Amino acid sequence: MFQQIILVGNLGQDPEMRYTPSGVPVTSFSLAVNRVWTGQDGQRQEKTTWFRVTAWQREAELASQYLSKGRQVLVIGEVEEARPWTDRDGNQRASLEVRARTIRFIGGRGDAGMGGGYGDEEHAASGSGSGNAPAANDEDIPF
Repeated sequence: MFQQIILVGNLGQDPEMRYTPSGVPVTSFSLAVNRVWTGQDGQRQEKTTWFRVTAWQREAELASQYLSKGRQVLVIGEVEEARPWTDRDGNQRASLEVRARTIRFIGGRGDAGMGGGYGDEEHAASGSGSGNAPAANDEDIPF
């Protein structure tokens, strides 16, 4: 069996890198994916879905080195599990845990175009972020 998820979104916080007891690098970050549409009443609607992304080995090292809060990325991976949580208003929510197989920068140095991978000098920029981070405060993030 096979499953794959493709996400395009903005980092909600700087990546956190750690090492397993055997020395394998692991990096985690939250990813906000926004969907915008026009409702039947003609009003603009927006929904943000949060994912918790984990990268391993070389992808983990590169993500930790080049990504930062607000940076727009494309993640290809697989869903590991869904974790339920309760928001501050008492509503039941779920966060999807995703294991990244591939992480690609979108844009670079503020560009909005589709970027290459980590080896592409134009897109392996300083990690200053694109400034397109979704409007959310820390209480909206479930982790």
